[in-house]
Amino acid sequence: MAERSRVPLPNFELPQNLEPVYSNLARISHSPTEFVMDIARMLPGTPNPVILARVLMSPVGAKLFARALNDNLARYEIAFGEIVLPGDTTLAEDLFRTIQPPDGSPPGK
Repeated sequence: MAERSRVPLPNFELPQNLEPVYSNLARISHSPTEFVMDIARMLPGTPNPVILARVLMSPVGAKLFARALNDNLARYEIAFGEIVLPGDTTLAEDLFRTIQPPDGSPPGK
């Protein structure tokens, strides 16, 4: 199989006034020509989520973004352990799992 040449990434410019935002919710929709990702935050006691940013991508861009995100998630889990989603475990696993102390030593030591 032929080797793919890698295109160098551009140098990103970070505006001085750019503030990072925390998001705990996203809504994704699409048309035949674009994907629309509404990045939002919903806090307890608020009736509606507040949309913080709207990102539009072509289908190719969205697929490349998904590939890059999956690659980064895999590398994260190699470095820090599996990300367990709520509902991914069984009741038996929740009841009988081994609890690790914060210092990483075996339980009971």
